[in-house]
Amino acid sequence: MEQTNAFPLIAKTISGLEEVLVKELEKLGATDVMKLNRAVSFSADTEMMYRVNYACRTALRILKPLFHFEILEQKDLYENIYEFPWEDYLDADHSLAIDAVISYTVFTNSQFVAQRTKDAIVDRLRDKLGTRPSVDLENPDLKVNVHLFKDSCTVALDSSGQSLHRRGYRKSTGPAPINEVLAAGLIKLSEWDTLTPLFDPMCGAGTILIEAAMVARKMPAGYFREEWGFMKWRDFDAALWEKVKTDGNALIASNGVKMHGADRSDRAIDSARENLKFTSLYDDITLEVRTFEDSQPPFENGFIISNPPYDERLQIEDSLVFYKMIGDTLKRKFAGYTAWLISSDLESIKFIGLRPSRRIPVFNGPLECRFLKFDLFAGKKGYPASADLPA
Repeated sequence: MEQTNAFPLIAKTISGLEEVLVKELEKLGATDVMKLNRAVSFSADTEMMYRVNYACRTALRILKPLFHFEILEQKDLYENIYEFPWEDYLDADHSLAIDAVISYTVFTNSQFVAQRTKDAIVDRLRDKLGTRPSVDLENPDLKVNVHLFKDSCTVALDSSGQSLHRRGYRKSTGPAPINEVLAAGLIKLSEWDTLTPLFDPMCGAGTILIEAAMVARKMPAGYFREEWGFMKWRDFDAALWEKVKTDGNALIASNGVKMHGADRSDRAIDSARENLKFTSLYDDITLEVRTFEDSQPPFENGFIISNPPYDERLQIEDSLVFYKMIGDTLKRKFAGYTAWLISSDLESIKFIGLRPSRRIPVFNGPLECRFLKFDLFAGKKGYPASADLPA
């Protein structure tokens, strides 16, 4: 897709999802796409920036770099940021917030970097305009991202505002909900074909199922969301934004594939049902309260994607017994299915007793996890136990 007046952008993501995000951005029409660490850089014009914010499933934020400079000592941060013409982007009666990320720099505290950045911007606007803007950490008019790596500093505008994992449909959560971006990334990593019925036997508040239903229906990731950071920018083009939404919504399919979710917790299923009320996807997804060991296959053949509880998220009395139960249930009841499970309990997952055909490293917040594929062959092919899964 040819773009005029293109500029560089950076899409932030979860560690392990970079390749998925590269493919997604390329499919959306971004150019000059390059994988980074927990991020992807690309080029886009304003229309593409809007489109990526609206449609992209595996990006957390879309940053628009403003300028770069070198930092050799701490005073360089304030001086360089003060010299930038912030009055071209922000009025004194507007609000701002600063997000700082630092690695291997002369600074040791990201909050101090955010504070000094805020001071420089506020001082600049007070000197130029006579009054100073306020700080609003929840819903600012302008969100500034500062990234320090070694002696290099990049200052960018956050075009997304709130993180893009906040889709707008999740009104109720269980005790340990999975991030929507991670859920979408797992669906992409699994290479689910969007036609095979999907089952999540430990569905919690239903995030994986809802994300999968949106994928199957080609529904933009931001369909249920109302606000983005760029909507408060001075150059916001409301007509262009409406065009982007109209184009994206025109691709939505009227029917989706059948899905089923179960969970041992009444509260979790209540949360999942509450979330479905805020979507148009309730015809695609059925839900029930049931433990995995008591469950029956909801479809003759199907696909399982699930995020079982593990000790870091939910206390399980005996995680080894729990994971052995998962493996036994898969073997006894789900022949003909393909199952994908994510866990950070790298010892306990060995007790599933099935040898995974794929192992994909991915992070769930600070937790290093494995996303494992199990091919549950129909018939008497056997299931070789894995007593030693490599980490």
